[in-house]
Amino acid sequence: MLDIKFLRENPELVKENIKKKFQDAKLPLVDEVIDLDKKIRGLRVEAENLRASRNDLSKKIGLLMKEKKIEEANAIKAQVQKNNERIAEIEPELDNLQAELKKRMLIIPNIIDKSVPIGKDDSENVENERFGEPVVPPYEIPYHADIIARFNGLDKDASGRTSGNGFYFLCGDIARIHSAMLSYARDFMINKGFTYCIPPFMIHSDVVNGVMSFAEMENMMYKIEGEDLYLIGTSEHSMIGRFKDQIIPEKELPITLTSYSPCFRKEVGAHGIEERGIYRVHQFEKQEMIVICKPEDSMEWYNKMWSFTVEFFRSLDVPVRTLECCSGDLADLKVKSCDVEAWSPRQQKYFEVGSCSTLGDAQARRLGIRTKGEDGTYLLHTLNNTVLATPRGLIAFVENNYQEDGSIRIPEALRPYMGGVEVIKPVK
Repeated sequence: MLDIKFLRENPELVKENIKKKFQDAKLPLVDEVIDLDKKIRGLRVEAENLRASRNDLSKKIGLLMKEKKIEEANAIKAQVQKNNERIAEIEPELDNLQAELKKRMLIIPNIIDKSVPIGKDDSENVENERFGEPVVPPYEIPYHADIIARFNGLDKDASGRTSGNGFYFLCGDIARIHSAMLSYARDFMINKGFTYCIPPFMIHSDVVNGVMSFAEMENMMYKIEGEDLYLIGTSEHSMIGRFKDQIIPEKELPITLTSYSPCFRKEVGAHGIEERGIYRVHQFEKQEMIVICKPEDSMEWYNKMWSFTVEFFRSLDVPVRTLECCSGDLADLKVKSCDVEAWSPRQQKYFEVGSCSTLGDAQARRLGIRTKGEDGTYLLHTLNNTVLATPRGLIAFVENNYQEDGSIRIPEALRPYMGGVEVIKPVK
């Protein structure tokens, strides 16, 4: 959510930003907000003047009563009553106007960074850099579900019976790799100086509205029936919500955290849920990184964060690239974002395994996350990035470490988490 003062002073800039995001239907919101803001400020001034007048008149009443000037005192009392009646009219009107203002402000997108490429959708995202050679081996790489099936590692028939489409059982060595990757991701980030956390897996609606847009919530979040609770789609939701309405001492900044959680997503949209494999599912697990910092430090942390994910996947012998998200692909709260994509030797193309974003002060403004410095209290910046989301990360690992004889090589970095095993062999 933008600062109303910024929008008031820069309406054309805000409109231009909306155009860059190809959301022209939202352009009228800017003028509507300005009009509502003008009415609100006018009513506030009127209410303040009425209260000041009431205070002055009340003092006069006391003096007149002492002097036994009853008629004059009663006349002033009548004026005080009128003031009170008008104030009583203004207060609910202000509440309604402020609610309407907030409703519109929540829809207006955040101002994107100048470096963000302009494009309508993800087809116009821009490749930044590649890390590692994208190798296509001289032997066939089967579909990931078929590879895993050779290890008796996947049971979607059973998960269909227990839970429906979009869920899965991972078993045996494949399940072990899955857990090993998460444990390694945890320690990888701890070694980068991040504090490890396990957050709540459900959050209240006010936190949901603080960390994401309404459209995202509708497409992603599962609501607990009859309760003000939502299952998290990523631990970023809980982790940022942890600091709601807090003033964080400047000396404690930056706050650098890495969190584990299961994640739950509806995955509503044209892409749908994958019938046979485990690329797009309703439930997965994730190691996340969160940074809360001063505004002037956020872009430096943004570049550090995506580089950590690149380093993590390269340590598992997975070639990756970074893809700059264009303006039309950015969620409304985001200032700048890039995806980390892993190489698929089977498809001979890259696919998303992580996303790094800076949201400026948008989440902090919605949730009241501030710090206090020499010049007073100010909003902080929030950033988030995927270290590892799996089973999607598992797919990248399996494909890139699959060997001609059907076995899967375990890179050196992961072996301590696999009991020293260097290779796993299929049972079929």
